[in-house]
Amino acid sequence: MSDSQAISAAVAKLYNTYPFPPEPLLDEPPPGYNWRWNWLAAYNFCTGRKPPHANARILDAGCGTGVGTEYLVHLNPDASVVGIDLSAGALAVAKQRCQKSGAMGVEFHHLSLFDAEQLPGEFDLINCVGVLHHTPDPIGGIQALAKKLAPGGIFHIFVYGELGRWEIQLMQKAIALLQGEKRGDYTDGVSVGRQLFAALPDDNRLRQREQERWSWENQRDAYFADMYVHPQEIDYNINTVFELIDASGLEFVGFSNPQVWNLERLIGKAPELVERANELSDRQRYRLIELLDPQAITHYEFFLGRPPLPKQDWALDRDLQSAIPEPSPCIQGWRDSPQFFNHDYQVVNLNEAEWQFLRHCDGNAAAQKTVAQILQTVGGDLDAVRSLQRQQVMLLTPSPSTPST
Repeated sequence: MSDSQAISAAVAKLYNTYPFPPEPLLDEPPPGYNWRWNWLAAYNFCTGRKPPHANARILDAGCGTGVGTEYLVHLNPDASVVGIDLSAGALAVAKQRCQKSGAMGVEFHHLSLFDAEQLPGEFDLINCVGVLHHTPDPIGGIQALAKKLAPGGIFHIFVYGELGRWEIQLMQKAIALLQGEKRGDYTDGVSVGRQLFAALPDDNRLRQREQERWSWENQRDAYFADMYVHPQEIDYNINTVFELIDASGLEFVGFSNPQVWNLERLIGKAPELVERANELSDRQRYRLIELLDPQAITHYEFFLGRPPLPKQDWALDRDLQSAIPEPSPCIQGWRDSPQFFNHDYQVVNLNEAEWQFLRHCDGNAAAQKTVAQILQTVGGDLDAVRSLQRQQVMLLTPSPSTPST
């Protein structure tokens, strides 16, 4: 058995022992939403416009017990969804989960990322969350998946960050030392880890970080095992994560948590430093952010795209006036109040003009009224429309005559 095969077998053993994620199975669709798993919202984030079709093909690569897969099915009723994973035990739970909640029509295959070429066709959206960093060859994994991304498709990825997981890395090594020859016995590893945390002094940094950041989810052994006794983990920094991205051959679209990567939140009180930072490349600015705020960067979540991926900035008034607007599918409470939850479950406060425009967009996917026609009814101006689009609370479909960049 090769080293790569041995690692894959060890990872499969972990997830057969502790199927992950260990979320309960429901008799109804899962609550809420993750906009990154909604084809309409994710495409809008990446391009500034609604996708040209709703019947996307979606691949959940490394689906585990199907928590994300279930959302992908329920959030995208017109899509076809495929899930793959190397753990037979996790796949069995995923199938049961989707059957129980009515997530019908999803296909599951017992395949690793490296076997994705065996799947027919290409995919408009590939979701790969928490997987690449657990493979023996992340570059080979991302390249295998990139080959399955359709032109104009988007690829959502989540990998670990080394700076924000420093204490986790130390505990992983401590547990491995104490396990000795029993390393690979994951139930023993969980037992050793829990005893360690209980024994450490209250002011110990590793214990404090666990209690303030991870202890709530780590009450469940599957989460604890995934974090502290995983047989394979690669943690990234900005430089190495972009090496991974560059190796994919795809276009970097952007981080899907852009608020974290806003340098102003850290040095905005020092205009001279901001001016100096503006002379840096994008990647250098990202590196500066993670160096200044390492605990915030526990992971990287981002979108890649395969050209041609049209971008719409709505700079021209005539293009915006002729667009068809509709509310984002990932907002809550907007019909009742101008204060509601946005796609990231953050509270937004619309002014009266913005709110009235958004309310008049309700049902517009069918009515197909243009921005100009709705403005004639509610008043207001294009600034309110642009504000709604920038805040990701509204989708815009361009007129067929509107060029994209």
